[in-house]
Amino acid sequence: MNAPTPKPTLRNTQGPLRGVRVVEFAGLGPAPFAAMLLSDMGADVVRIDRAGALVEARDPTLRGRHLVHLDLKSTEGQAEALGLIDQADVLIEGFRPGVMERLGLGPEAVLARHPGLVYGRMTGWGQSGPLMHAAGHDINYISLPGALAAIGTGDMPLPPLNLVGDYGGGALYLVTGVLAALLASRASGAGQVVDAAMCDGVASLMTPILGLAATGLWEGGRASNLLDGGAHFYRTYVCADGRHVAVGAIEPQFYALLRERAGLDDPAFDAQRDPAQWPELSDKLAAIMATRSRDEWTALFEGSDACVTPVLTIEEAPKHPHLAARGSFVEHGGQLQSAPAPRFSRTPSQIQAAPAVEPIAVERVLDAWRSGSSVL
Repeated sequence: MNAPTPKPTLRNTQGPLRGVRVVEFAGLGPAPFAAMLLSDMGADVVRIDRAGALVEARDPTLRGRHLVHLDLKSTEGQAEALGLIDQADVLIEGFRPGVMERLGLGPEAVLARHPGLVYGRMTGWGQSGPLMHAAGHDINYISLPGALAAIGTGDMPLPPLNLVGDYGGGALYLVTGVLAALLASRASGAGQVVDAAMCDGVASLMTPILGLAATGLWEGGRASNLLDGGAHFYRTYVCADGRHVAVGAIEPQFYALLRERAGLDDPAFDAQRDPAQWPELSDKLAAIMATRSRDEWTALFEGSDACVTPVLTIEEAPKHPHLAARGSFVEHGGQLQSAPAPRFSRTPSQIQAAPAVEPIAVERVLDAWRSGSSVL
């Protein structure tokens, strides 16, 4: 008698999105990052890509989903994609407007078959407007809503990596919209399209800055305001070893601790809230910060509420005692990467798997989903 075949080990299914099925159409930037977040939170994500497409196995944004190869320009490939979508709760795509429609996979066609589907669309300019078909990148999507103009030195706007447009104003708003629409769908049975445009998300992120401007607390150019490096108590400084510290002593009590620990006895520092004095005070504090190394300043401010921290490199960050204690970075598949966030007390998130390099058959996905199971 043959021994029973052992059952495959299940992927993590403990996250808060356990049982949610997502079909992701392969793309770049914010849409894959959004799919990663959903997977980390327990969703069963299947990524559709074309045959022969290269997959970077070291790219952590591709972690935690299964891979299916389909020729979406063929009738057969489109039919197989529709079969997967019919069994899904969420669809995510990041093509330019009109691409999915030309493939026969647009919202009108899909929602007619699957009325409860949440159809997430990630673009830079959105599904309408004069620029809807224009090319662009993060730097473009943050320039029009006013974010880029507010970030940088006095002489030059500087792109803040692609954190503000692609991921802050893009992926995070897409995930928020998808989850809200999913709640609405489960309550009503009616799905809908989530139009997540990076330009919209960035405009939304600018809301607090618009509030500061409305109350007269944000005016003038870059590096001249409270939160853009203009204030001497909210900026970075070069230390004696060429490395940097970040100073964020906004509140008076924290500013007092900064002065105490750094020895800022000069009465000129009494004018904390006078913007006219900020340039001179920045120069004075810069000269003081240049007298010690970054780690010396770190040790001096350790344990205080002066809001002074070292500016760590991406190599240093995982080793910091606080981040190490919280496990903010984890090793998975022999590679160091960020841990899932946020954290849940009852249904913890977890990296489900390394990026899938080899595709699986569509029928394998359908068999699992039709039976109410996760794909193994």
